[in-house]
Amino acid sequence: MNLSLIGHSFKYELEKIIRIFLPFEKITFSSVILNEDNCANTVLEIGGNQTRLFSELFLNGKYESLSDSIENSEDDLQKECERILAMQLCICFIKITGYTPKWGILTGVRPAKLFSRLSSQLGNDGARRYFSEKLMVSDSKISLCSEAVKGEEMITSLSRPESFSLYISIPFCPTRCAYCSFVSHSVEHAHKLMPEYVRLLCRELEITAEISKKLNLRLETVYIGGGTPTSISAEQLDSIMKCVSDNFYLSHLREYTVEAGRPDTVTDEKLEAIKKNGATRISINPQSMNDSVLEAIGRRHTAKHTVDAFYLARKHGFNNINTDLIAGLPTDTLESFKATVESVLRLGPESVTVHSLSVKRASNLTATGSLPEIETGKIASDMVEFARQRLTESGILPYYMYRQSKTVGNLENVGYSKKNFECLYNVYIMDETHTILAVGASAVTKLREPNGNRIERIFNYKYPYEYINRFDELMSRKDGITEFYEKYRTGYKP
Repeated sequence: MNLSLIGHSFKYELEKIIRIFLPFEKITFSSVILNEDNCANTVLEIGGNQTRLFSELFLNGKYESLSDSIENSEDDLQKECERILAMQLCICFIKITGYTPKWGILTGVRPAKLFSRLSSQLGNDGARRYFSEKLMVSDSKISLCSEAVKGEEMITSLSRPESFSLYISIPFCPTRCAYCSFVSHSVEHAHKLMPEYVRLLCRELEITAEISKKLNLRLETVYIGGGTPTSISAEQLDSIMKCVSDNFYLSHLREYTVEAGRPDTVTDEKLEAIKKNGATRISINPQSMNDSVLEAIGRRHTAKHTVDAFYLARKHGFNNINTDLIAGLPTDTLESFKATVESVLRLGPESVTVHSLSVKRASNLTATGSLPEIETGKIASDMVEFARQRLTESGILPYYMYRQSKTVGNLENVGYSKKNFECLYNVYIMDETHTILAVGASAVTKLREPNGNRIERIFNYKYPYEYINRFDELMSRKDGITEFYEKYRTGYKP
């Protein structure tokens, strides 16, 4: 699609509007009016007292246009012009395609955070009106935002200026799922790297712990993710988790999560290692309870594996288990997804995270051309609405949410939980509440200014072989943690 920008530079926001409807369309940009199919013209003309805003869309042989004007005395004129052009372009797409995105023109990652900020300024009713009238957000998504804000604010209030969380990356999986673009490596191909990776990961944990102690930081949550952490052996898991308990102060720890992930990687020995080393929460992620859907996305486990792994975890004393589901998977139907939700509810998990399929350019689905379309988005929307209804009826309530680009139906990911079983780490990482010290390949340390809003990041190398071969160079980046706190520390003393 060609997008013309006349009299303005709102390229980023308008491109995101197009991506809602055409997630993988190649977009080119022009500064002249075009009159051809598969193009959009957006025009801003500043007059003496008013600014005229005009958008038109040529798509699949159809045409729509909208025109508005705004007083030049309007507060934050440029931002309001950008919003109106985005709204015009979105409405043109809606008229031509017949598809109305439930998040309207809101494309940000953290809608609940925006809703919270608007609520503090305008009150809850004012925030609701702004979402509805200015951003075209549906009533159901406004309600979801309002509920998620309550859960997130309860969790963020627990954090202190010296708080931090620890993320440990184990970027290995049994196989790569068709929808995945994470930096993860199959155990078959990376088996030889794993012992050295684990050894160096433990060394990075030791170095990170020394820094956190010198800075008098307070560890609130630990999260071991991936990949699939249970892809490695029970002995390797034990050594990593023992390294955490040997080197970090855990007296203030509120939560310790290990992603058991693929049900077919869960064993007695691994669960025993996880339990004895202090984990309080695990995640067993079926994604679907339909075997044909699992096969379509490249998973080697079955629904029975999920059931067996779940009850095995219960046998080992885990009383806080999360399950992940994905709406919009290839070959899945609304009825099949409903059956998945009901099957998971029968297991009785403490929390359920419902993701909407986000297909990245690096994923196998993209490579084979099976791209999400508008119809798929409509079905996925019905899926997430059903999940919300059934989980809420079962006392499993939304407590956090976030969004990703190129999601089917422009939808969201929502964490649901029973009361007092919310995942604190999920909120802290998405809200950027406090510092996240991250170790391992592809991990990103996110430094948050105590009593402030400044954020800085320190990136680890993406791939395990880079992590291993350039470990000493990577560890020199850790100096940035101390430098950050020395520069921006306020409110507590190291």
